[in-house]
Amino acid sequence: MSGSPPPPGGFVRRVGLFQATAINMSQMCGIGPFVTIPLMVAAFGGPQAVVGFVAGAVLALCDGLVWAELGASMPGSGGSYVYLRQAFRHRTGRLMPFLFVWTAMLFIPLIMSTGVVGFVQYLGYLAPGLGPTAGDLIGLGVIALVVLLLWRGVEHIARITAVMWAVMIASVLLVIVAAATHFSPHMAFSYPAGAFRVMSNHYWLGFAAGLTIGIYDYLGYNTTAYLGAEIKDPGRTLPRSILLSILGIMAIYLLLQIGTLGVVDWHRMTDPHDIASTSVASAVLEDTWGRGAADTVTVLILVTAFASVFTGLLGGSRVPYDAARDRVFFRPYAKLHQRHRFPVLGLATMGVITAVGFLIGRHTDLATLIQLLTTVMVLVQALAQIVALTVLRGHRPDLPRPYRMWLYPVPSVVAFAGWCVIYGYADQNSPGRHPIEWSLAWLALGCVAFLVWARLEGVWPFGPRETDEAAGEVRDALEMS
Repeated sequence: MSGSPPPPGGFVRRVGLFQATAINMSQMCGIGPFVTIPLMVAAFGGPQAVVGFVAGAVLALCDGLVWAELGASMPGSGGSYVYLRQAFRHRTGRLMPFLFVWTAMLFIPLIMSTGVVGFVQYLGYLAPGLGPTAGDLIGLGVIALVVLLLWRGVEHIARITAVMWAVMIASVLLVIVAAATHFSPHMAFSYPAGAFRVMSNHYWLGFAAGLTIGIYDYLGYNTTAYLGAEIKDPGRTLPRSILLSILGIMAIYLLLQIGTLGVVDWHRMTDPHDIASTSVASAVLEDTWGRGAADTVTVLILVTAFASVFTGLLGGSRVPYDAARDRVFFRPYAKLHQRHRFPVLGLATMGVITAVGFLIGRHTDLATLIQLLTTVMVLVQALAQIVALTVLRGHRPDLPRPYRMWLYPVPSVVAFAGWCVIYGYADQNSPGRHPIEWSLAWLALGCVAFLVWARLEGVWPFGPRETDEAAGEVRDALEMS
């Protein structure tokens, strides 16, 4: 029960439903829609880009139901690590959870780095003379500040997150209301010829690119699953926080996308010399309420971007902790701060990788960075986790399931198909960048790291295959639920 005393030296359950939903929504919204609306329009070639946000919402909702059932059943810190270990330990030993942590150490900071890239883009609206070097230094300073603020107990962080969530809601609602006051249905719903020619390969290339951008904008609905060991009454709170955050952000995104297209001509969003291509929300406010309102809302958007990075590193830094504590990842990651009880090395490592990803994103392009982080994530987390849900339903009927997926297995099938589309079209949507090859290379490097680690630890394949262990293997999930 939520009132149970915490295990000695472990996490403390202090995050309730409102705070959990705020954490998810702050991470989901963040800077995402403010920088990707032009990317979505470019992918589809017109205002039919709204299809991408709808498709992303459907995929997020179906995948969110997977997270909801697994998170309610096994609410430990680390999210997918806990689920994959339970599902695959008899088949591949500790390989799958190790590979998940290995890939998460890359894709979670890459997601955060896109938020910092967006932060600097919108800062450029307030300071048009901002040079590349100054932008780089400011972005690195933002990352350092986030890490510094996270260097404290989770009860203080939850309060900070609630304030940032309120700022995020205010910034999004102001853009939506401004767009509504000057909305042009003709601009929003006038489509170019052949916009919905679904039998053409060009349409599906655009759809796959739009789906990738759409699901990127929704990423974060699973943040509280990484904080499972710190959630009050996780069997009820985790599923509700996931579903409420997805439904809330879905409504916000559709209003934001349609409203923006009804104020700013979509051709401006594809012009690299127009401010609408990098700071479209600021362009909406400038065209409707004037420059002063645009400057004010841009400041709020900067706070929103900061909040998304803050909550993302909050959840992501917990991923390697449980794995290291259970001897499924490098042992130094199992150390918590002596006073504030947060994972020290996990937070520091992800902060450094976020900084590197930010510099890469600043000097390539945001769309390529999004393609890279999604392909890295798909194989070992998204697809593997859907399979894990099915495996656990068949082989672990004894697991407590406070929440069971609605309409099972339909959402699992839809989510699996959606992730396959994203992965299969990645190279075609990033010509010359080869995100699939890079993701496979990172996975292969992870297999090498696993073999080195397994040899040092004396576990499979250099030791006996794992057998049935005590039910305490998922001790956070069962002791604290």
